[in-house]
Amino acid sequence: MMKWKTFVIGYALALALLLFAQHRPEQAPQSATFAHIVDLTHSIHRGTATTQTSQSFPLRPKPVAAVTRYGNVPSSPALRFPTRLDAPAHVAGSLWTVDQIPPERLFAPLAVIDVRSQARRNSDYQLTVTDIANWEQAHGQIPQGAVVMARTGWAQRWNSTQYRNQDSRGVSHFPGFSLQAVQFLVQGRNVVGLGIDTAGTDGGQNADFLVRNYALSHSVYQIENVANLGLAPENSGLVLVAPAKLQGSSSAPVRVMALAR
Repeated sequence: MMKWKTFVIGYALALALLLFAQHRPEQAPQSATFAHIVDLTHSIHRGTATTQTSQSFPLRPKPVAAVTRYGNVPSSPALRFPTRLDAPAHVAGSLWTVDQIPPERLFAPLAVIDVRSQARRNSDYQLTVTDIANWEQAHGQIPQGAVVMARTGWAQRWNSTQYRNQDSRGVSHFPGFSLQAVQFLVQGRNVVGLGIDTAGTDGGQNADFLVRNYALSHSVYQIENVANLGLAPENSGLVLVAPAKLQGSSSAPVRVMALAR
């Protein structure tokens, strides 16, 4: 009799646990929970294509074969979109084209470094290693494998002649990254991407493109003409980088989303 009672009690407990498990509300995966999502992308429309090397081009992909060793491109069939990604193949055909960038490098931690005050004082300002050190003192070390973006405030000039800010000689003046800062980010923080809210990571007057060429040659993609960085989290956020998967292209339009946790 005692054994039978024990069996009944055990069976009842097992049944109760099973019913509880079936009716327990499902919890959303933690990785899918974000406080808000910010679109960091300018819209594509006729007549607004802007980059560091040119103002307007037909919206056609640039094949790798037409890109020279140092990333200089001919003036006609180049791809020029508002918010754009340059792939490593932009400087060397043996490196990743847009469609070859591993997807795990397109979803990464995000670090936004604010240099607006410096850029207001000097339109040719280049983000420095000191700026990185100050950011890390406030927020902690930049995560390995992050995308680092410079917030210069230049996006407010979008669709204005002041965006390229050309002088009487036709030389542009807008902020960028310093080569030393990018070398540190690549070698010391293993970044996968760089972004900036101007027409190029090198800054307007730097026609040698040392920053771009160094980053791309180390398989670090770059994103230019980023929007809405003021709404993105400076730290502890994530970024989703979604370039158009153009086969064999060194550049592509890109949709960029910041995810705040």
